[in-house]
Amino acid sequence: MSTNGQVLVRAEGRAGYVTLNRPEALNALTHAMVLGIDGALTAWEDDPAVETVVLAGAGERGLCAGGDIRAIYEDARAGAASGPRASADFWRDEYRLNARIARYPKTYVALMDGIVMGGGVGVSAHGRVRIVTERSKVAMPETGIGFVPDVGGTYLLSLAPGELGTHLALTGTPVGAADALLCGLADHFVPSERLPGLSAELAHSPVHEVLERYVEPAPGGELHTHREWIDHCYAAETVEEVVERLLACGAPAAKEAAAVLLAKSPTALKVTLAALRRARELGPLERVLEQEYRISCAALDTPDLAEGIRAQVIDKDRSPRWTPSALAEVGADDVERFFAPLGARELRLAATDFPQEVPW
Repeated sequence: MSTNGQVLVRAEGRAGYVTLNRPEALNALTHAMVLGIDGALTAWEDDPAVETVVLAGAGERGLCAGGDIRAIYEDARAGAASGPRASADFWRDEYRLNARIARYPKTYVALMDGIVMGGGVGVSAHGRVRIVTERSKVAMPETGIGFVPDVGGTYLLSLAPGELGTHLALTGTPVGAADALLCGLADHFVPSERLPGLSAELAHSPVHEVLERYVEPAPGGELHTHREWIDHCYAAETVEEVVERLLACGAPAAKEAAAVLLAKSPTALKVTLAALRRARELGPLERVLEQEYRISCAALDTPDLAEGIRAQVIDKDRSPRWTPSALAEVGADDVERFFAPLGARELRLAATDFPQEVPW
């Protein structure tokens, strides 16, 4: 499928370069872009000349701000009666791509400079080498639009130390380089001004040799100073109890987190907490992506997704009217329906128990 220039693909020396090229939309992913990235990976997988794949974003603002949620908004508004759902097809191919990146047999290097959110995390944080800079802002902000972290986000965040991943998933808080490293969302820090040199050298030298010349210690982060209250508060069994603990613990940052949660979609918060807890028991990434596909398809037919996108992106009034509007009104059955099997529409991904070892 043509991407109309939205994905730029080239090979030079020992490296294949993929550049997301929608800078006016913060490189938000369209369906055609997902297929374009996948096509490049297919072309290079058995090409002995290409040893490394490098992903970057065009423009100065970031790698990728997520998926094209305006298209998802129109799909959600149209409803199931309108026929086949384009968003479900998009997610199916996107999640397949996320899984492929995680298992890709060649070294996949993601330059996570600037904004890296939602779908941007999916095409970068599953890679073998993930590089952040002093400008990086990494987040899974889905609960703010009535959605749930996807693209393997619940898998990645379920593996973060303690309850840091739960905090990030529920609040949608963006993190900088040091905190992305702490949470396992990135591997190395390189100053943004040095990325062009690093990228160019990957065409001529092995990844490990290039990294030795460019990697530096990351500037200090924040999350490690909040571990005590984060681990205590987010270990609670329910979102209601999480909020209660945040309000009671005495730390100003905890009270701020409680206020953030109370502004999010109650349904999305409860489904997100359940998805994270289940992700810890599901095993490999592929099983979690299959669970996320069920959740995403269910969310498409709930009012909060369209309403959240309307408030944040379409009308930009930042005043979503959630349905239901309170945590207490979201029952166990309301949550469980997001995990219901899809029958013939299930996403089924092959998986191995361990990630493939890829030499640098």
